[in-house]
Amino acid sequence: MPQRCAWCTNDPLYVDYHDLEWGIPLYDDRRLFELLILEGVQAGLSWLTVLRKRENYRLALEHFEPARVAQFSEAQIQALLNNPGLIRNKRKIEALRPNARAFLSIQEAFGHFADYLWRFVDGAPIINHWRYQLEVPVNTTRSDALAKDLKARGFQFVGSTICYAYMQAAGLVMDHTTDCFRHSKLAQADGDHTTTNLIQSHPNSAE
Repeated sequence: MPQRCAWCTNDPLYVDYHDLEWGIPLYDDRRLFELLILEGVQAGLSWLTVLRKRENYRLALEHFEPARVAQFSEAQIQALLNNPGLIRNKRKIEALRPNARAFLSIQEAFGHFADYLWRFVDGAPIINHWRYQLEVPVNTTRSDALAKDLKARGFQFVGSTICYAYMQAAGLVMDHTTDCFRHSKLAQADGDHTTTNLIQSHPNSAE
């Protein structure tokens, strides 16, 4: 059995996510929208809880098409609040529509959300070489900057800790620990864009 990051349990859903998604550079706007929404939904919960409900969200949110979510009616929002397959937190549900509209505004301004997002790491993944899970920061100066900018553009549930988790998941920052089998694969794939532990970590901050 390959060695994985300490946070990855033996749950097959978690294993697949760790092995096939987490830390791989992501440039597709629809998938970036999905991940940003789910990271916000996860606040205060385990990521495994969100993964178990991801297919329900895909069905309920029109496969995470931001243009469709942006046009949801009050009746559709209420239906989401009544949907037992979702995390029925009123603030999180009500944030979906303004977040979709803010996402569309960024697409209009930058052409693609990916073009906007990858500016925060100068266009290339940051490859870290943490030996232990406890070394991995929960937020950084870069996630601080992303969170501040997203909030200024109207996003909700985008605190710095959420944004750092988003950057890790979308591969802007590669934080597989060095004992994990994915570390060498992703570090090698990135080639010359390696930056070793140069991101500045901060203590936990409230979202």
